[in-house]
Parts: sequence; C-alpha cells; structure tokens
Amino acid sequence: MAHSDICIAGAGIMGLSLALELHHRGLRVTVVEQGAPLLEASTAAAGMLAAGDHDNPPQLRPLADFSLTLYPSYLERLHALSRIPVSFHTSTTLQALPAHEADSTGVLSPGILSPDDLHRILPQLTPGEHRFQLIEEHSLDPRQLATSLIAAVRSTSIDLHTQTHVLSACSIGESVEVHTSAGILHAAQFVDCTGSWAAASSPLPHLNVAPRKGQMLAVSLPPSLVLRSVVRTSSVYIVPRAAGPDTTRTIIGATIEDAGFDKTVHAHDIAHLRDIAASLLPEIAYAPQLEAWAGLRPATPDGLPLLGPIPGQPNRFLATGHYRNGILLAPATAYVMAQLLTGERTSVDLTAY
Repeated sequence: MAHSDICIAGAGIMGLSLALELHHRGLRVTVVEQGAPLLEASTAAAGMLAAGDHDNPPQLRPLADFSLTLYPSYLERLHALSRIPVSFHTSTTLQALPAHEADSTGVLSPGILSPDDLHRILPQLTPGEHRFQLIEEHSLDPRQLATSLIAAVRSTSIDLHTQTHVLSACSIGESVEVHTSAGILHAAQFVDCTGSWAAASSPLPHLNVAPRKGQMLAVSLPPSLVLRSVVRTSSVYIVPRAAGPDTTRTIIGATIEDAGFDKTVHAHDIAHLRDIAASLLPEIAYAPQLEAWAGLRPATPDGLPLLGPIPGQPNRFLATGHYRNGILLAPATAYVMAQLLTGERTSVDLTAY
C-alpha cells in the first residue's frame, strides 16, 4: 500500500468529508474502511441540522453554528465533484419547549407560539401539554447526501480501501505505520474516524466512546396531511422528505438504547414511536409503514465529540463521538481537523472536545 500524507480510518460522513477537505488542500489521502462506505450512522440518521436542539450540550453550539455557515459551500463542493445535487427538504422546525417556559400567570414566554398561531402553521397538530416555537432550521436526506459524497470522493485521487480492517497503528518517528488486512500503510498522520468502533482500535485504555442504538421508521403520509416543517419534542421527531421524489415519505425517530452493537429492530419499539408521533399528528396512526431500521450513534459521556491529537501518540488523531449530530457537524469537523492536521489555528476552540 502506498505512502500518503494522511491515513483516515473510517469511511462514514466524518472520514469522507475530512478526506475531501484534505484533498482540496492538496494532500495525499488514504481512507481505510472495514465495511462499505456510509452504511452505518451516516445513513441511519434523520438529517436534521439541529444546532438549536435543547437536548444538545451548550458547549456544542460554537462548533454547530460554525458548521451551519459551512454547509452551503460543503454541498456546492459535493455537487461540483459528483454532479449529484443535495437539497434541503425543510427550512423550519416546530420545536417543543418544556412546560415551565410559560410562567405562573399563563403568559407565554417570548418566541413561544400561541394556540392560534400554531393552528395556522399546522392545523393537524395536537400539541397537548407541549409549547412550541418555530425556528429556522434545515433538514436534508442523509441517503441523498451519502450518494453525492461517495461519488465526490471517487471522482478524486483519494485512495479508498473498502472491506479492509485496520489491525493496528503505531507512531514511528515522524510517521505512522498502519497495519491493515490488506497490507501495511505508512502515512505522515493518522486520524481515527471510526465512530462507535473507535474504542476498539484506540491506544487509549479507557476511550469512552460507545454505540447508542436508535430505532426509527418511515411512513407515507396521507395527502390530507401536508407537512413542510420538522416537528420535534424531547421524545420524538417527525421529519418530512418534503423536497424529494416522494413528498409523502416521513421519518419518525428515535429510540436511545444502550444495546452494544445490536441493530435489531423490534416491532414494539417501532409501534411505540408511531404512537408518540400520532399523539401529535393523529393521521400518522394510519399511515402505511415503508421501512424500519436502526443505527448506532457514537456517544461520549458528556455528549461532545472527541477532536484532536491522541496523547502520547505522535501524529495520531481522533475525530469521533458526534452522537446525534454527525450530519450537522460533518462540515465543521472536516474543516477544523484539516486545520489541526496542517498546523493552522482552528476556527473553533477545540478545548471542550
């Protein structure tokens, strides 16, 4: 296997986005993937660019906001290389807030929609005890993004090895020797972008990245329910594919489970998700199910990604642990990691990560 400037383990959205950013900067890049590209968390996601989700840790916001500023140029680069456009499907989200956002007098806090305003926006919504605000937030289809991303990578000189396992990586002098199931690779630097699998190959004895299972389903909404915004509460999200070839297709998710690497889909969990969604939009109760699946989110104890050099391992880096925000954070992660690898000052302070 040839020498490269950067070797990346993992061909998910993080690894391939980083590979493209480094290639754009003129570096020779090799990517090693144990399976097929973009088949794990990258395409299991719903595709919300949810920088303002109240469940996100506050420390995530600078990186998330920076990623939003990069998204237009990120998608333009994919389109230019792949000739496959990626469109936003929604531009607004009805986000539920806790009940305490209304004070004891019943006066709504600023930004919370009145019942009349909520009814005008989405007449079919039955909010119950939820209080909603309408926020500007985009969503896209991760499967469409994956198709464009892999085509973009394959249009370049990036050396992509699939069905190839990284067996070990060892810092030797000014380079890293990477042993794989297809041979030995030497690179100036090595980046682990293997998501939930990062702990298995890390030299750190207690790297705390673990898979967090999420089950979800897709339904076909009836013509009477035209959904143009994401609907999100703390227990469910409903994400329409409003700009695709099938505008009735809608994603409902997701469970959060500590189940190891088990991706089994359980009918009772899928039914429970549908029930919660139907409590908000009753017509979902009778919507035909198109498919159900599960993905493995790479989670850390504080909910923040791990970005930066591996202590005691010269020229070895981590970019993993993006949990529920991999699609959102991919452009910013690629950009700041490329800055780090090329010795630039990063656009976002990475101390928290």
